[in-house]
Amino acid sequence: MANLKTEFYLKLILIISLFSIISAYFIEYVLGYQPCNLCLIERIPYGLSIILITLSYFSKKNEKFIILLLILTFFFSFAISAYHLGIEQGLFEESAACGLKNTTGIISKEELLKQLQEKTISCKDVTFRIFGLSLTSINILLSLILITLLTKIYISYEKNK
Repeated sequence: MANLKTEFYLKLILIISLFSIISAYFIEYVLGYQPCNLCLIERIPYGLSIILITLSYFSKKNEKFIILLLILTFFFSFAISAYHLGIEQGLFEESAACGLKNTTGIISKEELLKQLQEKTISCKDVTFRIFGLSLTSINILLSLILITLLTKIYISYEKNK
């Protein structure tokens, strides 16, 4: 019985992660809102959770370990989002991660100057809100809910095994 509950909750988390990634890309590419670098980093845990949950379907014997990795993944998501919210609220200064761009392809000084002239999205500027909340605020709430749910799954997994 507990195994069916675990499977249900992992499917639910998979759907939430897919919805989060698809929504982020929809907001960026269809609606035209450009994300800052921390917003891009905040997508990583959802992509990682999709991979981990998919792996759990192929390897049932490692399910407990994958659940633990998912807890850590969403704890990372919560920490990054809390830091990002602190920047949005003016509690923290923007870090170097907020202004960095990919410089691996820069060969000439002209290309470097062109990149410097482009407007970079600041981590403290909220460009998109849902019900008055920034996507970072929503990510904090979602991460806390997923951490709580995964912790309950892990504890029940321990009791039933």
